[in-house]
Amino acid sequence: MDIKIVTIGVYGFDEVSFFEALCKAKVDTFCDIRSRRGVRGATYAFANSKRLQTRLEELGIRYIYRKDLGPTKIVREKQAAADKVTKTPKRKRTQLGETFIKAYHVECLNAFDPQSLLDELESDAQVVALFCVETAPEACHRSLVAEKLANTFSLEVEDILP
Repeated sequence: MDIKIVTIGVYGFDEVSFFEALCKAKVDTFCDIRSRRGVRGATYAFANSKRLQTRLEELGIRYIYRKDLGPTKIVREKQAAADKVTKTPKRKRTQLGETFIKAYHVECLNAFDPQSLLDELESDAQVVALFCVETAPEACHRSLVAEKLANTFSLEVEDILP
């Protein structure tokens, strides 16, 4: 299998550097795994679904949305509660809490068939980006999805950071 997985979050990038990073990594397929496909504020408006899809299309990058891989409200609330205990602002989080990881596995990853994602790719796909918002992959569920894909198919994973 000649597919490489990259992960990317939007925080820390501006519009130009975000799309430049995708192009530099030679991403041909962009997999949005957010529960909600919007980002608050003008700074990251380019990552809102319609604008994002339009720009990706202009760059020749295919877009896939996998809502099944987005954490449910209950799972997100578990992380919010853990962040409250540690007094960690969401955008300053550097790793996921154990309660989030366990809940995400139960609610999302256990039912996820990695082959279903590969089946959704075009036959010429080579570099697939898993996308959510957090800067650090360790603070985002995309790292858990990437790990499952890597372990299942022995794929290379690279994290794109701002």
